[in-house]
This record gives sequence, C-alpha cells and structure tokens, in this order.
Amino acid sequence: MELAGIAHIIGAVKGGGLCRGHGLEAAVMAARFKAIVVSEEQGRFVRHIAPRSLLDLPEGEVLIRVRFSSLNYKDAMSATGHRGVTRQYPHTPGIDAAGIVEESSSPLFGRGDEVVVHGFELGANIPGGWGGYVRVPAAWVMKLPAGLTLRESMIVGTAGFTAALSLERLQVVGLDRRSGPVLVTGATGGVGSLAVSILAKSGYEVIAATGKPEQEEYLRRLGAASVILRKDLADAPGRALLHSRWAGAIDTAGGEILASVLKGVRYGGAVAACGMAASPELRMTVYPFILRSVSLLGIDTANCPMKTRKLIWEKLAGSWKPDTLETVVTECALDDVEPRIAQALQGRLVGRVLIAHGR
Repeated sequence: MELAGIAHIIGAVKGGGLCRGHGLEAAVMAARFKAIVVSEEQGRFVRHIAPRSLLDLPEGEVLIRVRFSSLNYKDAMSATGHRGVTRQYPHTPGIDAAGIVEESSSPLFGRGDEVVVHGFELGANIPGGWGGYVRVPAAWVMKLPAGLTLRESMIVGTAGFTAALSLERLQVVGLDRRSGPVLVTGATGGVGSLAVSILAKSGYEVIAATGKPEQEEYLRRLGAASVILRKDLADAPGRALLHSRWAGAIDTAGGEILASVLKGVRYGGAVAACGMAASPELRMTVYPFILRSVSLLGIDTANCPMKTRKLIWEKLAGSWKPDTLETVVTECALDDVEPRIAQALQGRLVGRVLIAHGR
C-alpha cells in the first residue's frame, strides 16, 4: 500500500471513520519510519533511533517525506533536554527539513512537490526533520526554489538562511561593498561558514574571527580576506569604545564577544546579532550607539514571515548561492548523528552537518 493511501486510512481512523478491525494495524505498521527520539528516563535525557508511525505526527495540512535535514545548535539543545527549546518529551528534533509532499489538503501544494520547511515550531515543539516524515501546517511550507536541489537546500538550511537574513538587514541600514570590512564571529560554525561564503561572493572584504587557528586555510577557501583569533576580539572589561575596525559584523556568539565587536564598529556601522553560542548576556555601555551611531540588529529566523523567507531563499538560490557548499558540508546518516551532538554544543563542529535519510 502506498503512503498516500495509508495516510488516508490513518486520517479516517483518527477522525472516527474507521476502527482497528478495518486494518489499522497493518496500515500503521506499513507507515512506520525511523526517527531519533529523545526521552527523559529517571531524570536524564537519552536518545535512540526508534520506529515511529504517522499516528505519532501532529495534525497539519501537509505530510512530507523527509529526504534531508541538518544539525543545528538549536537541535543539539533540544536533543539534550533543553526545556527552553522543547517543552515536551519524548521528542524528535530537527528544525530543518527538505523533502517530497506525500499528501496535502492545501491547494498550495500537491503530491510530489519538492518543499522546504524550517523554523516555526518544527523540531522544537513538534516532531522535526530527524524523522522520516513530518506533518506541518501549509503556512510553514515553501516550495523548493529553482536553482537549489533538496540536498543543497539543507546544506544551506537555517544556518545559511540566518546568514543571508543578517546580510539583508545590514544592507537595509546602509552596508555595501564600499563601506569597509565586515567581521564574522564564530566563523567556522554553520552560520559563520555560510556568512563568510555569502559575503565574499557578494564582494565584501570579510574578516573571519575564530577560536580554531588550525582552520585558517578552510576560512580562506570560503573567501575570508583575513583571519583573526577570537581572543584578539576581547578587551579589558570596562572600556566603553575600541579602535574602529569594521563597517559591519555578523555575530553568532553574543556575550563579551558581541560587546567587543560593537565597541569596534566604525561610525554609522551595524552588527547583526544572530546567535548566543558564547553567552546570552550583553554587558556594555550605550556609547557605541550614542557616540558612533552604531546599530544592533536582532535576527530571528524561527518566526520570520513567509514573504521574507521567500525573498531570502530566492537570493540563496540565485546570486547569493554559496560556491562552497561542498567545502562546508559533512554528510551523515541518521544513525551517525549521535557523536556530533556533543561536538555541536562544545563548538567543535566545522561547517554544516547534513543528515541524509535512507542512506
């Protein structure tokens, strides 16, 4: 039995139209798929690969067979029981998913459409892309932009979308290629790597800041004009301003690093803050904002409106499409995600981890 038929049976059962005597067990068994499930057991969170069925998925207009997902910092937090990300367990993480529509009650999508879903509550509070299927509201779904394959869309994923949205916001407040160098912190991470790539392709002079000096060659391959160490950004606590060094910045770290970055922005420049890998706190004076007219731009991707999503993804599929996707990606199967979760939380991953279903 094909999945669409199974989905109809299960839908009828959930709606009260069928009972188990009408073959529900067979339908559910046939519709099983693999997923990483995070559970709380005796006060600790454990992860395992388990069979799931369509009955485990929430209501939604679009059922998608997932072909690719990815590992993001937010996924790693969800996978280790972070209640600020995921409220209820057992749970399947994966804030990114790209795949094929198997069933849709929305006129916007038909069976066989290639689609991308990321953000909203996917992988946070409803089962995400670390499972073989997701069911979501149609308002969360976007057709795959021309110019990207499903695989490429998940190498980009939330990380690349965040980088591109950051650049778009910086451009809105006046940053252009003539403004001066642009700093990227956490440059070897997923967001940082793609930010370096997109900025360099767009003609900006990129300064990449990292705590991994052994990755200088990697960053230069992505297009960084220069590489500095993370420790070189630090300043003595209490200094209100630093020497003006960059016209703008994309910061993935937060905390003292973000404070130092803001203190070193040139007059009229801006910083897009899109992460908090180092710390969610920001302790500093208002002097950069008052005396140098610096702008601090907050970047949220989870609830970004669909109109803006489509605009950014069209750029990512076109003039902003990184030429370095194969440089930044490490591909793995669902079975191989486990050891990479701790690496993500410890900041030891380089580039993007692509999860391929069905390998």
